[in-house]
Amino acid sequence: MALLWPVLGLVALVAVLFALERRYPEAVGRFEENVLALLLAAITFVSFTQVVARYGFNSGWGGALELTRILFAWMILFGMSYGVKQGIHLGVDALIRMAPPRVFRAIAFFGALCVFLYAFILLYAGWLTFFGAPVSTNWRQTGAIGYWTFMFDRGTGLDDLRYPEWMQETFGLQDRVQRWVAYLMLPIGLALLAFRAVQGMAAIANGSRDLIIAGHEAEDLVAENKDALKE
Repeated sequence: MALLWPVLGLVALVAVLFALERRYPEAVGRFEENVLALLLAAITFVSFTQVVARYGFNSGWGGALELTRILFAWMILFGMSYGVKQGIHLGVDALIRMAPPRVFRAIAFFGALCVFLYAFILLYAGWLTFFGAPVSTNWRQTGAIGYWTFMFDRGTGLDDLRYPEWMQETFGLQDRVQRWVAYLMLPIGLALLAFRAVQGMAAIANGSRDLIIAGHEAEDLVAENKDALKE
């Protein structure tokens, strides 16, 4: 029961994303791109200002490194599902493209299935006990959902990242930012990755997509620019 409400929240998030994408696909795509752009801009801004403060004024912000690390993790966790959606994850497909079309499709579908299983196992590994896997049944040790819920219940703070004093005084917050706030993207990112993998499997099955990777990206790039030097 302790994991019920986080699971329901992730299911609701994926359901809302699915509904919005069917109705406003371009808007959802722009939103994902803007989130990634904002995260990258925030990393750049924090890093730049920290360098200026340290070498220009012999000062700095103690939580800058931790914030940058968290933002970078958020960008990766959010971006991996976007990469599957756009098919921009690099891969090697030279061997499987020599296979017959049906075999190629089966291998491509299996690859997307592996991505889904990877995300699902990291989200919640407790279900593997059904197959005899030695996974702890303790909800605190059953993947990203259990780990995040454990941190949420404990309210443990980060090492260096702290709330501004005005936020502490106004909202009665504790001194340090809770770890569950920083780790929120972990279950969300894995849930989105699983969702995009399912979409990839459906697209491969109906023939609207070959792979969920950009395996022959370099080959296409060479083909598009083979006459560039002649010009």
